[in-house]
Amino acid sequence: MKTGNRYALIGNSKKASVFGLAVCAMLFALCLRAEAQRPKKVPRIGFLTTTSASSQALRLEAFRQGLKDLGYTEGQTITIEYRFAEGKSDRISNLAAELVRLKVDVIVTGGPSSTGAAKEATATIPIVMAFDTDPVGNGFVASLARPGRNITGLSTVAPDISSKQLELLKEIVPKLSLVAVFGGNTTGNKQALRDIELAAKAFGVKLQHVDLRGSKDIETGFEAANKGRADAVLVLSNVYTLAQKTQVAELAVKSRLPVIFPQREYVEAGGLMTYGVSLTDLYRRAASYIDKILKGTKPADIPVEQPIKFEFIINLKAAKQIGLTIPPNVLARADKVIK
Repeated sequence: MKTGNRYALIGNSKKASVFGLAVCAMLFALCLRAEAQRPKKVPRIGFLTTTSASSQALRLEAFRQGLKDLGYTEGQTITIEYRFAEGKSDRISNLAAELVRLKVDVIVTGGPSSTGAAKEATATIPIVMAFDTDPVGNGFVASLARPGRNITGLSTVAPDISSKQLELLKEIVPKLSLVAVFGGNTTGNKQALRDIELAAKAFGVKLQHVDLRGSKDIETGFEAANKGRADAVLVLSNVYTLAQKTQVAELAVKSRLPVIFPQREYVEAGGLMTYGVSLTDLYRRAASYIDKILKGTKPADIPVEQPIKFEFIINLKAAKQIGLTIPPNVLARADKVIK
């Protein structure tokens, strides 16, 4: 081969290599552009609760704010499928199954009944409890530290809540001797009942248990409390009373009974007072569980967290309606006083 031809071949080879590199670079750029233009999958969250949208307003606002704080924008970077049973417990199973059929990425539940329905509907889709009264006792997790299944989230279990509630009742009703407990046999109140029994013994107070199996039992519950000569009423977490919170507040006034409630919604609807876990805080914190799961962490590996924020609210208008004077030292400890 002549030298000139050898150089010509080498030159052509170099040109071919440069051309090949240019084609590869162009194809790579096209792939990147196509990947950038391909719409990203927007995570879909299912929100399941036995109550109504109106009764969940404050909690939903806190949940959305929690997501927003973590960089999620509803309708853009995340979508939420809301399912409300409107206080009709027989609907919750169908609503849970509906969310499973939609193939949501995570199901957020608002209370033991909705968590139970979600658990029955799926063993694979992650479930985040926005709150639960007793996750271990209800059979949702193996332990708070190691949930072990597809369920995790937040618990309202905290020491001394029942004791504090009875203490407050005793402070506003000095001769307190009998307290009617509403909703003791409903889902999720086993731990609360044990705590109340212990607290009652410590205070020398007797308990009258009033079972509520539906909204129709609320009025008969107050009648039973009056007939039993209860000095006050303690309402446990209950889907029926929450759905009818205004009616409960009105019946308490009609019965002239001091009532302490588990959540602020009752007091804002006209009830006397509440001492308990801040559920709005738990709903806000539930967003962090969504974030971890969407980023690949398994629910079984995320410990169930306990409450860190509590609230004590008094409604002075309700106190006046039943002829009750709240001692100044009790008012001074309230986080909020409704006048």
